[in-house]
Amino acid sequence: MSRLFLPDLMFAQGRAHEGAGLLVDDAGVVAGVVRPESAQGAPVHRLAGRALLPGLANAHSHTFQRLFRARAEGRARGGDTFWTWREQMYRAAAFVSPEDVYEVARAAFLEMLSSGITAVGEFHYVHNDRDGRPYSDANTMAKAVVGAAESVGMRICLLRSAYLRAGFQKEPHPGQQRFYETGDAYLRNHEALITEMAGKPLVKVGAAPHSVRAVPLPVMAEIAEVARRQGLPLHLHISEQPAENDACVTEYGTTPVTAIAERGVLSPRTTLVHAIHLSQAEFARVAQSGSTICSCPTTERNLGDGVFPADVAAQLGIPVALGTDSQAQIDLLEDARENEYHLRLVRRERGILDGVRGEEIAGRLLDSASKAGYRSLGLPGGGLANGEPADFFTLDLDDVALLGTDAATLASQVVFAGSRAAIRDVAVAGRLVMQEGRHLLDDEIRARFRRVVRRFVEEA
Repeated sequence: MSRLFLPDLMFAQGRAHEGAGLLVDDAGVVAGVVRPESAQGAPVHRLAGRALLPGLANAHSHTFQRLFRARAEGRARGGDTFWTWREQMYRAAAFVSPEDVYEVARAAFLEMLSSGITAVGEFHYVHNDRDGRPYSDANTMAKAVVGAAESVGMRICLLRSAYLRAGFQKEPHPGQQRFYETGDAYLRNHEALITEMAGKPLVKVGAAPHSVRAVPLPVMAEIAEVARRQGLPLHLHISEQPAENDACVTEYGTTPVTAIAERGVLSPRTTLVHAIHLSQAEFARVAQSGSTICSCPTTERNLGDGVFPADVAAQLGIPVALGTDSQAQIDLLEDARENEYHLRLVRRERGILDGVRGEEIAGRLLDSASKAGYRSLGLPGGGLANGEPADFFTLDLDDVALLGTDAATLASQVVFAGSRAAIRDVAVAGRLVMQEGRHLLDDEIRARFRRVVRRFVEEA
């Protein structure tokens, strides 16, 4: 039977509503935005004093990196560049067992739900055992992450990553031994995972050739063709650091975007993660292809990657999704506003993304955090349109950060003033997986994560 979720304010189907609720059918799908008197006798779930918004989509996540949050911030431990920071990442990757991966992912997913994220794209590349040998089931680690998402009731697209080498003419890196597969093994294991995940309503599988440095272009093109035939999302890191561009020019005689475009990798199903250091011509090529860019502002500032030129993407009509990446911080609304704020620091202007292609700034940034992310992951949703999954979260309008919010300012208040602390309820497919800021498994997940962290610290 349908239910009506009735908040004080709601942002759905591209605009704010007051006095209306979200009608959800018994399959967890949005049946309409209606007033209570038009709900045809559906039971009403009153959400008094709250605003309801589309669930957010985290399009780029490496959950195992939550294990060393804030433990690699100084130069002594974390180094002075992205390239030296990776040594701490390798230590975390070397530590985790399948059981640990499950517990760390559950903690990361719990935090994501607590920040309004209802769908995640997990870019997964820790495949092998601690000695670098494949498990008897090559998808053991991937299935542990999927199981963690299912445990908390979250929607997941497992972006199984191909990682074949350390880089052009580089010897295998010992820190990457858990990542490596051959191209043939990757395709086999990826297909096996798709088969095993079929029929799981909250699980999707995508393809993810890690990067041009880790996957030679002929193999990347083959993976892209497989994804095209099967209609799968295709994600890859690109141009996060200038050194990646330089290495690609050395190997292929051109920069990464041009190299993959010439091999048919760009398409509307493709998402380029980071894409910071692109030329204007490369951005134009991305726009022509219909590809999405996933910006990860928190990680990009944490690692000193540079500022993503979100204004260029906006001017060209490139969809921009958002990701939490290294889990240095999990707050997609913060990431949304940082894509504007970082530009303000660089250009010493305000409202840089406002009015571009006729789109108001708050709506643009909210779409980045929701609809663009769902699209990037090949999932319907992110706008609470009729026929979409009823994935949503609510905010307490009595929270001090949101006092004075009305329908006219709802989107702007949420994007520019919203705080994770104000999030109260989270629903996936119409099912409330968090209520009053708590998850049913809250205490268990926290306790088990603390035990994993304790062992990780003791082994340092």
